[in-house]
Amino acid sequence: MVSALGNGVKGGRWYGLMDKVYAPATLSAAWRKVRAKGGAAGVDGQSIERFAARAEEYLCELGADLRTGSYRAQPIRRVEIPKGDGQTRPLGISTVKDRIAQAAVKLVIEPIFEAMFLPGSYGFRPGRGCRDALREVDGLIREGYAFAVDADLRSYFDSIAHERLMERVATRISDGRVLDLLRAWLGQDIFDGLERWTPMQGTPQGAVISPLLANLYLHPLDERLAGRGYRMVRYADDFVVLCRSQEEAVAALAEVRDWVEANGLALHPDKTHLGDCRQPGQGFEFLGYRFEAGRRWVRKKSLDRLKDKVRRHGARTGTAWRG
Repeated sequence: MVSALGNGVKGGRWYGLMDKVYAPATLSAAWRKVRAKGGAAGVDGQSIERFAARAEEYLCELGADLRTGSYRAQPIRRVEIPKGDGQTRPLGISTVKDRIAQAAVKLVIEPIFEAMFLPGSYGFRPGRGCRDALREVDGLIREGYAFAVDADLRSYFDSIAHERLMERVATRISDGRVLDLLRAWLGQDIFDGLERWTPMQGTPQGAVISPLLANLYLHPLDERLAGRGYRMVRYADDFVVLCRSQEEAVAALAEVRDWVEANGLALHPDKTHLGDCRQPGQGFEFLGYRFEAGRRWVRKKSLDRLKDKVRRHGARTGTAWRG
């Protein structure tokens, strides 16, 4: 698929993808991935074990539903999971069938977007992980990029604008049936106890497809900063912009703030700062490490936050922490 795209797919877009989604080989591969990750049952009460007992039959049914257009996503069951600071964070649990369908779509469309993602993005991408991002940060600091813009997006996954996101998907995908699936997953009803509602924005935290869509939403920010010569290292919604001078860092923060506000997001006022990490007290934390005055070490609070992120999005990362 990537080779075909590079060799000149018409208009740089993919028009016929749905047949690849419901292909038996794709659904079988998606089921293996979902089964390996495990997880709780969704609103239908069907567990991984129950699905596995009749997997061949259920996969045939799912394939037929996707092929005929009769597939309908079920609501998401919301639960609260503990955070490192003693508080809780909402996690959405889709049904096993919906997780398999999302994994199948991801298998098909991920190579298309991977071909355009920039090197500075490391989170939830094939063959990339925390250690790669940390090495990049460490290398840039050693090269003299010591002035850091440490930015934190407030409630990022809950703030993504659906229409803007779908516009970005549509720059590469023109298969209406695939686009309809993605819209349906973005608009899945949420059950929380006895309450039920339809989200107007955001991607479900815990959904198989969410990390890919979240990376796609921030891709224009990657392009904007790279096009202006800034060195940004991003892991999903955690990112740092490293500069050679304070003036450059101030300008970089202004660029970030301008893009964030224009795209319906917000920087956390208490967790976004600028400083020279060679000076005591001006360092920053990134993926469980603190970079300050030439020292790098793990802080448990940051480590717990990173582990929480991995649990929420159900994705494999490199082991970037020690002890």
